[in-house]
Amino acid sequence: MYGTSEYGLLKYAENIPSAEEIKKYFVDLTRYVPSFISDIQEMKAVYEVEGTELGSILYYLNDCIKQFFIDTATWGLTYWEDEYGIDTNLNASYEERREVLKAKKRGQGTTTKAMLKKTAEAFSGGEVNVIENNAEYSFVIQFVGIKGIPKNLQAFKNMLEDIKPAHLTYSFKYTYTVWNVLKQKNLSWNNCKIKTWDELKVYE
Repeated sequence: MYGTSEYGLLKYAENIPSAEEIKKYFVDLTRYVPSFISDIQEMKAVYEVEGTELGSILYYLNDCIKQFFIDTATWGLTYWEDEYGIDTNLNASYEERREVLKAKKRGQGTTTKAMLKKTAEAFSGGEVNVIENNAEYSFVIQFVGIKGIPKNLQAFKNMLEDIKPAHLTYSFKYTYTVWNVLKQKNLSWNNCKIKTWDELKVYE
């Protein structure tokens, strides 16, 4: 199943399962034959090998099925990205690549405020407000469900450029933890000193 992938789009040996993973799918064939046969030492060895081979088939079958869903796909993400016209970035994690795909999937069709909101929320993993400024042909994406700058923001910007009307501009608004909130959480000054400013801005 891997031979059909384009050269260079799969990391070397990334899809080879470990012995422990295969063992989870092992088929105990001795359960299906009488004990006077399964107790024969030579037959035990045969069933062990055959059970492992069947387990390997079950593993790869299950792995293949996972590729049909963005949330579980790994090596199959390449094909999803090709379907949605997204450049494959092997330096990105599976999670980051899935975020881009889900955002792209939600962004299909006519661009509306609701669609922008769903796309942004799929990407950031938190609640988002879309603030329209029709007079200036612009809108603001406000991240309220997560604090700080979302991961993989550049990929999200690329996504916005693909789905938004060309005449609209946009900006981002982020949510940070303010000092009064830190005081309410009884965070002492000594504890504050051991954290960086970036850590305090997103302190929960």
